Amino acid sequence: MSDIHEVLRTYYGYTSFRKGQEEIIHSLISGRDTLAVMPTGAGKSLCYQIPALCMEGITLVISPLISLMQDQVRALISIGVRAAYLNSSLTPRQMELAIDNARHGVYKIIYVAPERLETESFLDFACHRNIPLIAVDEAHCISQWGHDFRPSYTQIAGFIEKLPKRPVVAAFTATATPNVKKDIVSQLRLKNPFSMTLGFDRENLYFGIYKPLDKTQFVIDYIRQNMDQSGIVYCLTRKLVDELTVSLNEAGISALPYHAGMSDSDRTFHQNEFIYDRAKVMVATTAFGMGIDKPDVRYVLHYNMPANMEDYYQQAGRAGRDGEPSDCILLYSGRDVRINEFLIRKSEENENADPEEVQKHIEIQLEKLKQMTFYSTSAYTCLRKKILNYFGEKFLPPCNNCSYCRHDTENSFKKIRVLPAEKQLFVDEALLGRLEKMRIALANRSGVPAYSVVTDRTLRELSAYRPRNIGDLAKIYGLGEVKIKRYGQDFLDVINRYENEADF
Repeated sequence: MSDIHEVLRTYYGYTSFRKGQEEIIHSLISGRDTLAVMPTGAGKSLCYQIPALCMEGITLVISPLISLMQDQVRALISIGVRAAYLNSSLTPRQMELAIDNARHGVYKIIYVAPERLETESFLDFACHRNIPLIAVDEAHCISQWGHDFRPSYTQIAGFIEKLPKRPVVAAFTATATPNVKKDIVSQLRLKNPFSMTLGFDRENLYFGIYKPLDKTQFVIDYIRQNMDQSGIVYCLTRKLVDELTVSLNEAGISALPYHAGMSDSDRTFHQNEFIYDRAKVMVATTAFGMGIDKPDVRYVLHYNMPANMEDYYQQAGRAGRDGEPSDCILLYSGRDVRINEFLIRKSEENENADPEEVQKHIEIQLEKLKQMTFYSTSAYTCLRKKILNYFGEKFLPPCNNCSYCRHDTENSFKKIRVLPAEKQLFVDEALLGRLEKMRIALANRSGVPAYSVVTDRTLRELSAYRPRNIGDLAKIYGLGEVKIKRYGQDFLDVINRYENEADF
C-alpha cells in the first residue's frame, strides 16, 4: 500500500492531512532529508509513520523518552501496525527477543533510545537490515543551544555513517529557535534538507498569567471548577510537589505526585493511573510529561514560572493535543526567579567540566530566564504575541484567548472555555454518556487507555451522526479498518439499543 491517503484512511481513520503533514511525508518518501519544527499536537508522529508504512524495510525512530516510545508503540499496535521499542525498560532477555524479532522482519517501526545505538548488538542488527528511514524525535536535544541538550544525541550522526547504505534522515522538534535549527542540521549532517516550520500558534489553547496571593488556594479553586477533566500541575521542586499534593488531597481533590525522588515503580504506577484516567490530577516536576501522548489533558497549571520559554511552551503544550479547548495558566511570583537562578547554577556543578564552558552555558540559561521573566511580568501585551515573537513568528493581536486580551483576573476566570457554537456538533448527551461507558469497558478489556480506543471527538461524532452499520462507521473521524473491526460492533450495539428505547 503506497498511496498516502489510502494509508491515512485505512490505518488512522482520517480523511485529510493536517497543515504541513502532506508536504513532509512527500519529502521523505521522495528520499530527501527533512527538518520539521511542529508544535505539540500538530501530528508529527504521523509524518514519519506513514512514510514508514509506504517504504520497504524497517524505520527507526530515535527518541530519548521511554514513556513516548511505549505510548507510540501501543497506539501503532492498536491500529494494526507491528512496532516495538528498545530501551532500558526491557530486561536483557526481552531485549534479546525484540532484536531477534527485528532481525526476522517482524516489525515495521522500531523506537530506540539514542544510547542503544552505541551497542554492538544493535549496530550488528542495523547493518544487516534494510533501513530506509531514520526519524530523530526531540531533535533539539542534539543542540547545546537548546533547552534540553543530551550528549547521547551527538552519537546519532556517527551511527548513521556506519550503516552500509545511508537512510533518509528526518529531524522533528516542537520547539526550536533559528540557532537551534541550524545546529540540528549541522550536528545530524542533514543533506540539503527540506525544512518546514509550522506556525507555533495553537488556537485551542488559552494562555493566562496570574499573581495570586495564595497560589495553593487558586489551584484548589480551579480544579474544583474542572473536576471531571484531566490536568497537570507543574512545580519547580520535589518539595513543592509533595506539599501541594498534600494540600490538594486535604481539600478533597484526588491528586498524585510525580518527581525524580520517587522510586521507579511509584512513578510508573502514578503515570499509569493518570494515563488510564484513574487519577485526574498529576502534580509534578518536569520529570513528568516528556512523551506523554495523552490527548485529553484539559489544563496545565504552572505553580511556578519555568526557567525558559522553550520549557514553558513544551510543558503547556501537553494540554489539548486533541485540538479541544484547554487552559495553560502560569502562577507567577518573584520567588520563582530566585529558585530558577539557584537551580541553573546548581545543575552546572561538575568538577570535571571545563569552567569556561560551564560559565558560557550558565550565561545562556540566565538570559533565557530573563526572557521568561519578561513574559511573566509584562502586563500590557497579548500573551500569544509574546510567545510567538520569541520563536521568531509574527502575530497581530488580539488573540481573544489569553488573560490580557480577555481582561481576565484571578477571580473572573475558572472554568475551561468551550468551542464556539459553529464548531460544535449536535451531541446527544445521554447517548454520549453510554458511549463513554462502552469506551471504558473496551479499554479495560483491551488493557489500554480510553483514548487509545477512540478519541473524545470520535465519541461526539458517533453520538451526533448515530451510524447504524459498519459502512457508516467508516465515515466517522478516527475510525480506521482495525478499530472498526475491533470495536465497531460494540459501539453500534450501544447506538441501536439507545435508538430502540427512544422509539417506545
